[in-house]
This record gives sequence, C-alpha cells and structure tokens, in this order.
Amino acid sequence: MQNRVITIGEILWDVFPEGKKAGGSSMNVALNLHKQSINSGFISAVGDDENGKELLNFLDFAHFTRDLIEVHQELPTSTVVVQLDENHQATYTIKQPVAWDDIKITNENIAAVQNADALVYCSLTCRDNRSKKTILDLLKHAKRKIFDINLRAPFFEKGLIEELLNEADVLKINEDEIIWVKDTFGLTGNNDEQILKQLAAEFNIEIICLTLGDKGACILQDGKLFKHPGYKVQVADTVGSGDAFLATFIACYLQGYPMETTLDNACKVGAFVASQSGANPDYNKKIYHMALA
Repeated sequence: MQNRVITIGEILWDVFPEGKKAGGSSMNVALNLHKQSINSGFISAVGDDENGKELLNFLDFAHFTRDLIEVHQELPTSTVVVQLDENHQATYTIKQPVAWDDIKITNENIAAVQNADALVYCSLTCRDNRSKKTILDLLKHAKRKIFDINLRAPFFEKGLIEELLNEADVLKINEDEIIWVKDTFGLTGNNDEQILKQLAAEFNIEIICLTLGDKGACILQDGKLFKHPGYKVQVADTVGSGDAFLATFIACYLQGYPMETTLDNACKVGAFVASQSGANPDYNKKIYHMALA
C-alpha cells in the first residue's frame, strides 16, 4: 500500500528582492514528498485574495491536491520578506496575523490524519492559539508524529517547544536550533551525539535528524548516530533546503531504506535545493544527481 503523509502549517509567498516565490516550510515538505511519489496531503489556509488564488494555482500547476486548504474569508494570505546575507543564509520577516494562523479542525482533516502514516507539524504554525489547538487535536489521531521544530523568532518560547517536543516521535532540528534547545532545557552534552542522546531521552523521541548546513547532517536512531559530511554545491540560497532534507528523510524512512541510504539521499536533495533559487525548484533524480556530481 502506498505511503501517505499529511503536513499541517504554513503556505505563503517568500518575497525576495527580485520577486516572490511560493513557500512555507510545511508546504515545501508536502511538495517535496509529492515530487518523490509519496501520497501527501497538506492542511493549511490562504486568504480570499489574489495572493491566495495564485498559491492555489501554483499547487494546481504542481498537480498537488489542495482539498485540505481552506480559503479564509477574513485573514490575508501569508507573505514573508526574505533577506539573504553574504553567505546566502536567509532571515525572515513573517507578517501576522494571516490565514494559516486560524487553521480550523474539520472532519476531513481528522480523517486525513487517521488514514496517514505520519503527520508533520512545526512550531511556527502554533504562534496563534487557534492553529495550535487544531494541531494538538490532530496529533491525537496521528500514527506517527514528525516535528520540524522550525524556530522563527519571535514566535517561540520554552513552554510551547516543550509541549510540542513531548508529542514527537521524530524530530528535525538544525545547528542553530540545537544550541537554543541545549541552553533552554539545560542539556549538558559536549558534542552533537551527547546532546542528541540527552534530548531523545528527555522527550522520548525515537529519531532525531540534525542538519548542519555545509557540514552535512546526522541522525540519531535507537542510540546509534549516523553521520554524513554533506555535498558541496554553489549555494543560491538556503530557503527550503531543510524542508527538502526532511521530506526525503520521511520518504526513504517510510519505504524502509537503510538509515545510511536515507541520510545520503536526504543530504543530496537538500544540497540540490540549496543550489537553486527559492524553496521549490523543479527536480527529478537525474537532475539532482547531475547537480551534485
């Protein structure tokens, strides 16, 4: 039977100096899963405005089903101003409130989560109590809960992250976020492996994926650490590269690939997306293998 994954969270326009590109970490994960032939659904909301119509058209063009995306009658479609530093690292100015701050729970959403192998959620979508409540309610119906921590200042604090970590079976976190988590929760490890093992034990997390930028990534599973040095590419921007990594991890993990292969594939796709402009470049296996050659 084909694997099924539901993501819940942001859909938006990333506004770069040169123009806007469709994005949002949750949508990016869903689209990358779709590109990798995983049956994926996406729960979110857009506004009843031109930006919303354009995003829905974007999903139609990608042949992605949007039946779980609400058109909010009061709040606008989300936009995010993206600034890149000299190393092409992105920072974000995220407007509030927007349509995905008020994602409503529906019978259709509940059924979608119940029939899926996994639900992917993140902290940013929980900045508003309305969407937070929906996510926590849907997590009760999930077979496997995958938490993309996705810390975006100023929209997180210890209590929220603790609540969401306690739900997670799988966690994806980056090199900056792990420093905040270590300091906030008083972890005492002296290296990544020690910190991840403490974090896994503290919150009973089965698998933790740690992305390390141009230094690759590692995965902790059942007390064993798998490492990968990453792939060197000419970085266009880092927007969406972590989302592509996570989606590839999920796709390979659900299909039963060995963890070494899963990590290698995730690093390949994440690096390819970093080599392209925007969060959702077109790719297939031939294209991204050529890009990493």
